[in-house]
Amino acid sequence: MSAWIKMIPENEATGTLKDMYAEAMTPHGTVDNVMKVHSLRPHTMHGHVTLYKSVLHHPDITLPLWFLEVIASYTSIKNKCDYSLTHHFMNARRLLKNDRRADEIYAALQEGQPQQAFAGKELVLLEYAAKLTTDVANLAEADIEALRHAGCDDGEILEVNQVVAYFNYSNRLLNGLGVTTEGDSIGYYK
Repeated sequence: MSAWIKMIPENEATGTLKDMYAEAMTPHGTVDNVMKVHSLRPHTMHGHVTLYKSVLHHPDITLPLWFLEVIASYTSIKNKCDYSLTHHFMNARRLLKNDRRADEIYAALQEGQPQQAFAGKELVLLEYAAKLTTDVANLAEADIEALRHAGCDDGEILEVNQVVAYFNYSNRLLNGLGVTTEGDSIGYYK
């Protein structure tokens, strides 16, 4: 079983669900469980796919995609969401094309010590991601000012905010319904 609730297999999908599965198809030609878990209410899959593509696969994104995948992975570590971490750190690794650097980053994130692998703007964005995930009630305008002081522009801050917000949603969907990677092709990129 790859979730605690029923998921309709792709070969049994009809109508709107079949259309949504086509929209949610990965480059591998499959539909991952993160989307299949919506199969009993396909309209929620539509919103999920739209949000996912806007925060990680839109042509107007300015931060490096590998770094946004690292942000996604760190958010997922903070939420103890193995599903998203498995998929999105594989994405970061593939985009980095440097296994040694990827291993260094992974270890630092797992230890909750991003400063072991990052500095400057990237480090403060990771710290912001952690606070947004685990201590959102204590965020203040000063946190945004610190990001600006480190060289982040407001568009970059928004990009990271949206990736973190999306993964907090997705992590809760996945953990709350017991979704596993069983049957998934791991990572978005081939």
